[in-house]
Amino acid sequence: MNADRRSSVAHLWAVGYDDMTRASHVKDEVVTLGWSETHLILSEAAVVVRHPDGSFTLNRERRRAADDVAGRTLTAFITGLVLAAPPLTAAAVGATLDRVGTGVAKAATVGIGEDFVREVESLMKPGTSTLFVLDEGGDMDVILHRIRGLGGTVLKTNVDVERAKLIQSTLSASRA
Repeated sequence: MNADRRSSVAHLWAVGYDDMTRASHVKDEVVTLGWSETHLILSEAAVVVRHPDGSFTLNRERRRAADDVAGRTLTAFITGLVLAAPPLTAAAVGATLDRVGTGVAKAATVGIGEDFVREVESLMKPGTSTLFVLDEGGDMDVILHRIRGLGGTVLKTNVDVERAKLIQSTLSASRA
């Protein structure tokens, strides 16, 4: 596949880890792929940690260039929804998106909805972490090589099932 190939739809990933630190380590690798080496067209990455007491913390990695405000806002919105209680209704999702200026159409393009949020929130058990990634494609050969063996479970994504299976099997594979 050609390097830096941009897709027409943003890819939204929520990858879960059974401890509170692993998502942060994997985020560092993803950020390097996207912003230091440009093999991944990365809009934003964020880590949500659910502590043993049930509370959450958020660590966002913002894009250096200011040209993707929608991407940064969407990832913040997603992680904000995971942290919100009670879960927001679809109408509240739309109203929140309108307030931050990204619009409901952008949310639909990325695949944000009440179901996405509820599923990720229910999968985040105390003592775990989740990496959220918003990307627009890239050089899949390089990406697959670099994420091989990093671990984690794809909790939720808006990509097709075959692509999700490929990413999951690569994350689960042992490093060469």
